[in-house]
Amino acid sequence: MGDVVIVAYKPLPGQAAALEDLARAHVPFLRELGLATDRAPVLLRGKDGTIVEVFEWRQGGVEAAHAHPRIGELWAKYAEVCTYVKLSELPEAADMFATFEPLE
Repeated sequence: MGDVVIVAYKPLPGQAAALEDLARAHVPFLRELGLATDRAPVLLRGKDGTIVEVFEWRQGGVEAAHAHPRIGELWAKYAEVCTYVKLSELPEAADMFATFEPLE
């Protein structure tokens, strides 16, 4: 078992489709490198277009990711299409039952 994380990516103008494609490929790529577990990831879209991802790192995966050159390339791609935002900044976070659209 590893650490389950929730991360929110706000697309840069005109980059929503590219961000969605990147998010869909994210966990399969991490698994290919042995960094994520087989737990099914959850991808969601907020009212403002922010993508929320829930996934599980393998034990030690986060640390290994920081040293892996292919992860640096992946993070550079994310930097081209989005900014990271705190969950508390999402409009849905103010609701008792935060509701998001599933990203298919």
